[in-house]
Amino acid sequence: MKLYFMKNIELKRVFDFIETIEKNNNREWYTGNKSFYLDAKNDFEEFLEFIANQLEIIDPNFHFTKAKDYTFRIYRDVRFSKNKAPYKNHFGAFLANGGRKSPMAGYYLHLEPGASFIGGGVYRPDKDYLKAIRQEMYYSYKDYEKIVLNDEFNKYFPTLMPDKLKTGPRDFPKNCDAIEWLKYKSFAVGHSISKEEIVSANFAKEVINGFSTLKPMNDFLNNAILENVK
Repeated sequence: MKLYFMKNIELKRVFDFIETIEKNNNREWYTGNKSFYLDAKNDFEEFLEFIANQLEIIDPNFHFTKAKDYTFRIYRDVRFSKNKAPYKNHFGAFLANGGRKSPMAGYYLHLEPGASFIGGGVYRPDKDYLKAIRQEMYYSYKDYEKIVLNDEFNKYFPTLMPDKLKTGPRDFPKNCDAIEWLKYKSFAVGHSISKEEIVSANFAKEVINGFSTLKPMNDFLNNAILENVK
């Protein structure tokens, strides 16, 4: 398996934009600086396309289409929010078969001042997908433990997202060996990254290494979904 890291795609303009809109989050500024956003968006999508092409080598089950299928819009839904700022102060993309709204486990990249991270997995799957994952976990939790408790995995992703039930879910014995894993409502991880890392020449390699570390977890989750969701 050969990966290519020779392409240096500049993300400084992306970070400059999200830092600037964080301080100027209004329609008047955005309208007058639309070209700034479009340039940053193009840089992010070019970077994402390069990462996705590398990811197809690492994860042959992933099939990339086009960058816009995986990136999230900059416009915020403010209908039910006290925060009426119209634009997001971050860029994000979820790489999974089916695009950014896919119910499958995938790979996530989030760029935000002070809160950037590389991560992935499955966040709050709907009831059928959650049941499928728990069903597989019930019978094969030791296989899952070998992945998420592995030293290399823990070094990069030291904790799972703490999104859990207080007690075990219905339909599973409360005293089974897998009960702590069955309590999870999300199966997701994240690794914090700094601005300095993001604008460095080695960031593409960092993202690919992170996604490569995550792949065994995604394989377990996606196999559970595909085998148990009818």
